[in-house]
Amino acid sequence: MEIPAKSPDGSEKSPQSKELITSTTGSTPCISSRSESVWTSASRSKWDIYHKPVTVVSVGAAVFLFGVVITSLSCFLTKHKKVYKMSGPAFLSLGLMLLVCGLVWIPIIRKKQKQRQKSQFLRSLKSFFFNR
Repeated sequence: MEIPAKSPDGSEKSPQSKELITSTTGSTPCISSRSESVWTSASRSKWDIYHKPVTVVSVGAAVFLFGVVITSLSCFLTKHKKVYKMSGPAFLSLGLMLLVCGLVWIPIIRKKQKQRQKSQFLRSLKSFFFNR
């Protein structure tokens, strides 16, 4: 007869419980075996869905406008003109990159939401016909 192995703290754990060990990262508990967002079907608000791309677009627009201001300063101010001419386009390109990434991210999220809705509809339809 085989004796189950004990953990270092002295408590016994089954192999099934080892698979679903939860760890705490920061203040959020994480389950190591499955992603929670895939398995929960609770509806989320629009802000919960789109807050990351909206934040990226906002930061990108702000950095882009800052780059426009810095670049225009190189035209008006003669002191530190080389610094403005070098850093202005850098902020312009960084801001434009963030702005475009955020604007492309939004349609991708919309497409994923439509696919998720179709998947849930087909799953419910399948369960309706095959679970009788």
